[in-house]
Amino acid sequence: MRPLRIFTWPVHGAYLQYLTALSPHEFYLPVRPRRDGAYGGRGPTLALGDNVIEVAEDDVRRVDVDCVLFQSAEHYLHDQYAILSEEQRRLPKIFLEHDPPRQHPTDTPHPVTDGNTLVVHVTRFNALMWETRAPVRVIEHGVPDRGPLYTGEVARGIAAINNLRARGRRLGLDVFLDVRECVPVDLVGMGSEEVGGVGEVPPALLPEFESRYRFFFYPVRYTSLGLALCEAMMAAMPPVALRTTEVADVIDHGVTGFAALDAPKLVEAACALLRDAGLAREIGARAREMARERSGLERFTRDWNDAFALVAGAKAAAPRPAAAAAGGGR
Repeated sequence: MRPLRIFTWPVHGAYLQYLTALSPHEFYLPVRPRRDGAYGGRGPTLALGDNVIEVAEDDVRRVDVDCVLFQSAEHYLHDQYAILSEEQRRLPKIFLEHDPPRQHPTDTPHPVTDGNTLVVHVTRFNALMWETRAPVRVIEHGVPDRGPLYTGEVARGIAAINNLRARGRRLGLDVFLDVRECVPVDLVGMGSEEVGGVGEVPPALLPEFESRYRFFFYPVRYTSLGLALCEAMMAAMPPVALRTTEVADVIDHGVTGFAALDAPKLVEAACALLRDAGLAREIGARAREMARERSGLERFTRDWNDAFALVAGAKAAAPRPAAAAAGGGR
């Protein structure tokens, strides 16, 4: 299989970074002069390789591509008709669905109803909850293995969530505040200062920064499995998380982390880790084993190669032998 030329609108920076890190394919991103939203191109904080190429919005129709990868309903329902040629709109298509349904948890039809478009869900929970009529495949997250960075010398927890104040209950603002009343927990990410957080840490520095903390706190109530949680477990950080969505399948309570459905149980688990650094290291080591088995970047790349081969009708290409880039957004 020759390397494919894939057009996509970037939505989640870290996901794009990991999707392209080992891929043999080329990815083309539309760019507007203002570089706003999904038209911002490569972005200033992402470690992207030479296989990620910017294309001016007005030139998109003249680019020879093999496949279109959608990552939002807006781009699928509207933008493709504004910037793609008629020929490009007839190309093989994949819709990467990053989130569970928002309108209704079980009865929301997915916007893709075209039987010729493959819908890729990032978790089995998401695939279960969406009413999807198009062909479906699940490709779980993959994150780079930077080694067991965890030291845990800071006797506090840390959460990494962007704009938690604005995103509110869905991302667990209330749970975060309740737990922070009882145990010391810091928050990093864009807008974290609004709730007394540390502020934004540069993506390249974040893994080592947060690995000094005793545990990783994940108060998210309803969204996809966070890349930040996968990265923390890969770094051998012990996680304390709400037992909702895909977390229930990822964290084995008391073995690879602690997961519960109410703040008091989360506080209890956090206190145990703060009291016993040895327990934290043991839980973190098992969390890392789980992450290496389930969230490896090589497996992630192979799964995506298979998906691209499925829609392109060819044998999958091998991952290119390159190290995963560091950093990434939340």
